[in-house]
Amino acid sequence: MQSELKPFITLIVFGNIENLILAAQGVGAGVNPVGLAILSFIAVFCWLLIGTLGTKVAIKYARHINFIGGLAIFILGIQAMLGSLPGILHYFHI
Repeated sequence: MQSELKPFITLIVFGNIENLILAAQGVGAGVNPVGLAILSFIAVFCWLLIGTLGTKVAIKYARHINFIGGLAIFILGIQAMLGSLPGILHYFHI
């Protein structure tokens, strides 16, 4: 199974980083942390099922999946940074 996941390792690493960013955005927006944690666990469990069941089918599309996933992570990261700019500028009184 580990050799099957090797092409997706970058998505696993950067996807987890992006999950942390999105969770921090939720807490910063005043979302209930317990509800956010429950929803995060549900989402992770769903992705675990999809990944476990779909790896054999998706392996031939690994390059395309990595590109699309990496692009989505990049766009969400930019969106998170742009959303935090007003708060940062306010903090420094700019």
